[in-house]
Amino acid sequence: MKTLKEVKVGETVTVVKLHGEGAVKRRIMDMGITKNTDIYVRKVAPLGDPVEVTVRNYELSLRKADAEMIEVKEA
Repeated sequence: MKTLKEVKVGETVTVVKLHGEGAVKRRIMDMGITKNTDIYVRKVAPLGDPVEVTVRNYELSLRKADAEMIEVKEA
């Protein structure tokens, strides 16, 4: 299992599954990150937090803890 946190800058991946419970999972889904969505990793801050991604043609910053809950596969 690979999570969004492990993806290298410049790679595009597809969401397989969202882990996490209730409000946290709901918030991630509200950002447009749902199953089968492509995510392009634009930038990772020096200490790994936050991760900047492009989802559905808009840019998002995700905390490392949130990125760990998003299971992905190569696009």
